Amino acid sequence: MSHTSLTPTRERMLLVTLAGIQFTYILDFMVMMPLGPQFTTIFQISDAQFGALVSAYTFSAGASGLAASAYLDRFDRKRLILVLYVLFALSTMGCALAQSYGQFFVARVFAGLFGGVLSALIQTILADVIPFERRGRAMGVVMSAFSVSTVAGVPLGLYLAAAFSWHAPFWLVVGMCAVFGVMAYWAIPPLRAHLNQPDQRSVWGEIVATVQERNHQWSFAFTTASIVTGFMIIPYITIYLEANLRVPNTDIPLLYLAGGAATLISARWIGVLTDRLGKRLVYERLAMLVGIPLFVLTLMPPSPLWVLTIVYVVFFVIVSGRMIPSMAMVTSAANPKRRGTFMAISGAVQSFAMGLAALVGGLLIGRSPDGMVTGYWLTALFGTLASFASVWLARQIKLPESSAPQPVKPAAD
Repeated sequence: MSHTSLTPTRERMLLVTLAGIQFTYILDFMVMMPLGPQFTTIFQISDAQFGALVSAYTFSAGASGLAASAYLDRFDRKRLILVLYVLFALSTMGCALAQSYGQFFVARVFAGLFGGVLSALIQTILADVIPFERRGRAMGVVMSAFSVSTVAGVPLGLYLAAAFSWHAPFWLVVGMCAVFGVMAYWAIPPLRAHLNQPDQRSVWGEIVATVQERNHQWSFAFTTASIVTGFMIIPYITIYLEANLRVPNTDIPLLYLAGGAATLISARWIGVLTDRLGKRLVYERLAMLVGIPLFVLTLMPPSPLWVLTIVYVVFFVIVSGRMIPSMAMVTSAANPKRRGTFMAISGAVQSFAMGLAALVGGLLIGRSPDGMVTGYWLTALFGTLASFASVWLARQIKLPESSAPQPVKPAAD
């Protein structure tokens, strides 16, 4: 499939806009993690029930991604992302207006339903517009939305929650959706080339044809292992920090700020290395290192804030950094004429993996009589094993020939 040609300025505006949409989607999900202790107290729920609340969002996102997978290649991508983004914003508004656990739970399900397809659409648009040789850098720009959400969004959301109530961070997301929605209307070009493909199958026929491709199967398995690595641990970090390491809730935003600031820098650097050294190689190096911060974080005793900050920074840089070469590999594994369907299914797989990991993580940990979190190190063990499995699975994925690192040509005299 030929790529839509954009001027450098228009391409930069597109990347900023897609990163903004990704930012609001990630912030809507990420802000739940540090608010865990508040939700368990306000709603009188257990850690496992909080994990179920996180999973409700991700499972609904996975279900919507799977349901939409056969339709993404049948619509203009610009029109589709605008409609879904508006519905996502309205669902997040429902979270902000919720007055009870039941209302909040339902609103989170709907936010997941509409938000779950956004990530797949963003990656599909990137693959449609950005040539393979520059896709690592582009993915680094968009994935830096994770870093920005932790640098600015999550700390700001936590301060708003402390100053007003837990409803405030969701109003923040709604306001940002309005801004980036307007930007998306102007920055995203019409994308209809995929509609001219002669091979138009039935809805389920398209899904079956996409899933049956062996390279796609390896990619789905790789995505699952990669996601499980981090999300057995991430939802319960704040609960563990407050209960076991005695970190005041006023210091939690500082840790997110430090971790996000570091990944904001490292994301661009890892994106460049991904293109220069090869997507698979960079992923394997990071995946083999990830077990170190996982075990250190889950086993460390109460420590000074500066020690916690170093551990948090290393954790964020490595865990989030893996996703840049990972997503670049996944988007490149797709059959171009089924890229939208493939990315929707891949997004569904990511969401289901997040939900499964959060549920299993919640079942592995427990509470001692004095309120301490127990068994948290088991999540690191399972996460590390999943990371090792993802390295083997990454080697099974066939990538385009241009994915190999290019030799540096000597400068002309």
